Amino acid sequence: MQVSATKVIGASPEQIFAMLTDPSKHPLIDGTGSVLAVQPGGPERLTPGATFGMDMKIGAPYKVLNTVVEYDQDRLIAWRHFNGHRWRWRLRPLGDGTTEVTETFDWSTARIPLLITLSPFPRRNARGIRKSLDRLADMAGSPANDPGR
Repeated sequence: MQVSATKVIGASPEQIFAMLTDPSKHPLIDGTGSVLAVQPGGPERLTPGATFGMDMKIGAPYKVLNTVVEYDQDRLIAWRHFNGHRWRWRLRPLGDGTTEVTETFDWSTARIPLLITLSPFPRRNARGIRKSLDRLADMAGSPANDPGR
């Protein structure tokens, strides 16, 4: 009940984590095209338990409130919204100035995971994850590097 992709990015975990914990960067990183803007009034930096809102669009526009549910400074961050599924980013330094970044859409924690399993979201999100990783690499000034995972 997960889809994920991994990419090596030519930036430190600290640099990448700084982008991931800045909600204003999420529309720039998002490869699905569904994250439009951060809602005003939220935190400038995500921390454990922080809540932040996003203006979204999948067909019709809507708003979603997310909560940070996993957090390990410069290594891991995940958030969920009302349905319970999670978006997770795991960072692993490779010791040569690069970082292995894995993004995961995990619906095992959703209220009704079978509904997501039967929907087009896993396939759609798998494509979006690959694009998000490419966008994150571009934002970090990283040359394209895909370890084939």
